[in-house]
Amino acid sequence: MQPDLPPRSRGVIALFEENCTVCMLCARECPDWCIYIDSHKETLPAEGGGRARTRNVLDRFAIDFALCMYCGICIEACPFDALFWSPEFEYAEYDIGELTHERERLREWMWTVPPPQAHDSGAEPPKEVTTAAKGGAAGRPRGRPA
Repeated sequence: MQPDLPPRSRGVIALFEENCTVCMLCARECPDWCIYIDSHKETLPAEGGGRARTRNVLDRFAIDFALCMYCGICIEACPFDALFWSPEFEYAEYDIGELTHERERLREWMWTVPPPQAHDSGAEPPKEVTTAAKGGAAGRPRGRPA
C-alpha cells in the first residue's frame, strides 16, 4: 500500500521531451552537475525562398540521481516546461550506475506527473491577468468611442 503523499511531493524528475529546446539552462543551473545533455544542430531547408534555419536536436538527456540533491532548481530554470516533479519515489537500484536515468526512462516518469492543482478560490487573480484586463480598456485610442 502506497502512502498518501502531499500534493507537491518531490520524487523523481520527469522529462517532457517535446518541450525541450536544448537550451542547457537546467544543466548550467544545477549545483550538483548531475544533468548530462548532448545535442547536434540540424539545418531545416527554407520554404518559399527564405533563409535556412538551424535548430538543436536532443541526442542525450540524462540525470544522475546518485548525485542529485532534489533541489528543483533545474525545474524552475526550465523556461519551456520540459521538466516536472513526479511523486514516484520507489526507484532504488542495487547498482549505482543504474541511477543515471536516460531520456527514455525520464519520459516514462511523465505518466506519473499529477495535473496542476486548482487555484485557491479566495486567491487573487495572477497579476498578468489583471494587467491584461486593464491594458485592454486603456489600450483604446482616446477621443474615439468604444
